[in-house]
Amino acid sequence: MLFLGDFDGEFAQLMADLTKFAGPVFDAIFQHVDQASPTPVATNRDAFVKWTSAHLVNAVNLYTAYPSVTAKEIKALASAADVSGGGELHPFLVILPIKSKLAFIEVKMILRIRGHGTTKDLDKVGTPHFAQFVPLENNQIGFFTIYDGSFDKYIADFTKNIGQVFDLIFKFTKDPPPSPCRKYLQEFIDFAAGASRAPIGFYQNYPGLSVQDIHALIADSKSPSAAAG
Repeated sequence: MLFLGDFDGEFAQLMADLTKFAGPVFDAIFQHVDQASPTPVATNRDAFVKWTSAHLVNAVNLYTAYPSVTAKEIKALASAADVSGGGELHPFLVILPIKSKLAFIEVKMILRIRGHGTTKDLDKVGTPHFAQFVPLENNQIGFFTIYDGSFDKYIADFTKNIGQVFDLIFKFTKDPPPSPCRKYLQEFIDFAAGASRAPIGFYQNYPGLSVQDIHALIADSKSPSAAAG
């Protein structure tokens, strides 16, 4: 089981805050976890921070559409502008099985080399809030993203702007869809829909606000009129 999160600040502080505000949730989960952290986590904060640090999985690539602002700042900007947003955010969570250990190493190298290029490509899509490629156990690569709008449009835009990355990865993936993705768009959409995993829970700090809403709020806050106000 994976607990996925995009957050501001220090990891240890986030984990400490979780023991305070979400302790009972982890207490319930840890009843079924092998070699779990001591419970209740609220009274074993340091042990929980140490345990989660030891089990932290680092992404090969990490993307955010608005790296210059925090979640609190976004909520404050939206509140000041009286903007609630009318969109919907959706998770797209895919785990790709890689053919072999050697292929797994090659995929990680490809993703690291393309790091900055992948960021630029995702910026062009315009709807992903966060995205990350994560190496997992048993030679698997996870691609986890939060996006705006409909699934089919997201995958179509995604294919147009970043499909070449998946074309490379699919060379090392077990039972991949046909490639290049651009040529076989419907097949890629069908593959993505079938491979996507539904989360047990999905938390949003600023529901309804799209990437473009947030970019507009940031731009307005930096305008001369906003500075004068």
